[in-house]
Amino acid sequence: MTTVLAVWLGLQTIEQRAVEQRRQEILAAARQSALNFTSLDYRHYDRDSQNVLKGATGDFRKQFAAQTAQLTKLVAGNKSVSEGQVLEAGIVRSDARSARVLVVADSKVTNTAVPDGEARTYRLQLDLVHQGGRWLTSDVEFVG
Repeated sequence: MTTVLAVWLGLQTIEQRAVEQRRQEILAAARQSALNFTSLDYRHYDRDSQNVLKGATGDFRKQFAAQTAQLTKLVAGNKSVSEGQVLEAGIVRSDARSARVLVVADSKVTNTAVPDGEARTYRLQLDLVHQGGRWLTSDVEFVG
């Protein structure tokens, strides 16, 4: 009986560690995705947009990629710089293959209309999927 209990407790510990590791991986991916999404600079927009795409998949990736040329012109024309910072992130739900995360991020945005900068706060809902050993953003919605 003691051996069975020890094995059961050992398996529970292993499972809890795996759940916590998955949780940390989801939060790290969501934070990075939100940071990439809120940190874009017209002087190196190609690189910044590629960072967004590297962490994206599915419809979100397709939509962002389809808008990149138009956004490049808009960002360059307005000399837009957005410096993002993730304040908080929390998992709404998750399993081994998908997750939904709410993220609060701030950014300082400067452009031709606001040369001294303007603070913006974003509340984002990110849907992530686990593909190829990585958590990738499949949808981003502005909420609240």
